Amino acid sequence: MKKSMVGLIAAVVVVVILFGASAYIVKEGEYKVVMKFGEAVRVSESPGMKFKLPFIESVQSLPKYQMTYESTPTPILTRDKKPINVDNYTVWRIVDVQKFLQSLQSVSSGVQRIDEAVYNTVRRKLSEVDYDNIISENTARGNINDEITKEVAAAVERDNYGIKIIDVRIKRTDLPDSNKQSVFNRMISDRQSIAARYLSEGDEESRKITSKADRTAVELMAKAEADAKKIIAQGEAEAAKIYNEAYGKDPKFYNLYRTLESYVTTLQNEPVIILPIDSPYTKILLGK
Repeated sequence: MKKSMVGLIAAVVVVVILFGASAYIVKEGEYKVVMKFGEAVRVSESPGMKFKLPFIESVQSLPKYQMTYESTPTPILTRDKKPINVDNYTVWRIVDVQKFLQSLQSVSSGVQRIDEAVYNTVRRKLSEVDYDNIISENTARGNINDEITKEVAAAVERDNYGIKIIDVRIKRTDLPDSNKQSVFNRMISDRQSIAARYLSEGDEESRKITSKADRTAVELMAKAEADAKKIIAQGEAEAAKIYNEAYGKDPKFYNLYRTLESYVTTLQNEPVIILPIDSPYTKILLGK
């Protein structure tokens, strides 16, 4: 009885050991590669429990998610001979485990190959561009990043590394400390020159606008005065015409009207006037 119990326990222990040596778990975001005598025999991608041959096959883990590699600052010479330190990062992932293990074998080896490809491409592309265009965030920088990403992706695909380059981005482009001040002084001088040119062009444009406005004002005033004189002349002519027509209809009444108007002018401020008593002017005044 004791022997059978011991045998049962031994069997259970053996089963547990064999199960532990043969079972493995695939987690989300990773590849599990089953290795046999140093070669990959199969790859497990879906999460869950899997099995292998105990003691003969082994399991190696590789990341399935996207990885980011940040390079160390690298000195590069631009097209206009400006030495700069470039800092960039690369987003990549493993897409073909078999090719990756055959060519690179480890993530660290993959990072090394990526670093070489990125460095060569970045150095060549930036050596074709002036410094001012490199530091411009809204113009050339975006185009350079896209071109570098495209060329690095093509290079690693051509070499069958089993990896995919998602993105390569320049994070920072710094001048060496020894060159910063001279470059900053030149940039300040350039900006001051541009500002002076803008101010000069603005003053010239202001003078043109003022001169044109003054000329327009003179022309408008002259036209307005000419129109006013014309209207006054037309009014005076019309008034004369009305007077003549009125005088022609009743000359006696017109003479009386004119005489009464003259009284208004003559007798202002109550002056002392000596007139003959038999004068027609006096008779009208006296109501005779």
